[in-house]
Amino acid sequence: MQVTSEHLHIPLDRPFIISRGVRTHCDIIQVTVEYNEYKAVGECSPTSRYGESIESVLAEIESFGNSLGNQEPKQARLDLQKQPAGAARNALDCALWSLEAQINGTAFPAPYFDIDDQIETAMTVSIDQPKTMAEQAKEYIETGATLLKVKLDSELIIERLTAVRDAAPSCKIVVDANEAWAELNLEELFQQLTCFNITMIEQPVPSGDETLLKNIKHPIPLCADESCHTAKDIPSLVDCYEMINIKLDKTGGLTEALKLEQAAHENGLEVMVGCMVGTATAMKAALPIATRASVVDLDGPVLIGERYCHDLKYKAGHIQTQ
Repeated sequence: MQVTSEHLHIPLDRPFIISRGVRTHCDIIQVTVEYNEYKAVGECSPTSRYGESIESVLAEIESFGNSLGNQEPKQARLDLQKQPAGAARNALDCALWSLEAQINGTAFPAPYFDIDDQIETAMTVSIDQPKTMAEQAKEYIETGATLLKVKLDSELIIERLTAVRDAAPSCKIVVDANEAWAELNLEELFQQLTCFNITMIEQPVPSGDETLLKNIKHPIPLCADESCHTAKDIPSLVDCYEMINIKLDKTGGLTEALKLEQAAHENGLEVMVGCMVGTATAMKAALPIATRASVVDLDGPVLIGERYCHDLKYKAGHIQTQ
């Protein structure tokens, strides 16, 4: 089994702004795994928030790849789960799923998963001045989007949401604070936000500060993102959140993501599937979770540009998988 990797530095179509900063490029790593006559590609996005860099993930991929030896792809994928969760394991895990499918004479995610032909996905409105956010929301609505994900920090929350809601009066909206609201009066803020008909609020407080959410009234459901990586995180989230966001770069691939999905449902939590900014290669690997999720946010390729959508088509706020 031969493993090679490549770092891609790709400019975004427009700056992507969240509470932690501004991005004008995305850095992804694509891994190619060759086994006999078969070849498959996986992808990951190293994230500094989780202590990852391009260099550290490339080194992990090389180390993990060396440990796989001459095993069959399925056994290699199972053994890979002994390695730490994160971007490096994700890229290899997803490539190995694809290899298994090829050996079985089909193409991932078949034959293991039934995938809906169309899956609604959120389109992301990044942080900016209220007028600019409204313009971005309107652009998405005009192309048929039915779900918007609005990025916010701790400033101008009401003003920004008012602008977006006015631009998209009938569209579903989820809000993502990316851990930025710890210093705010959360109970008061949650009450103020009810008038915007928001579907869900994602990660209002920093990971590790979940106790800030206990015993606080929140009419809008809350979703854990940075606080939830693998199935072992679920017990600490049950009394704080109603939903978790599964991202393959956090779980370390689809194999662990499926376990996390099961653990969430067993504990009464709904599932969202999200992504880092990446190409259709990364989004396609998440489709088995997306086809069953309550909320899907897999618009990463749209943020880069249409040329990176590959064999997934984005139309009218949906991913068309066929």
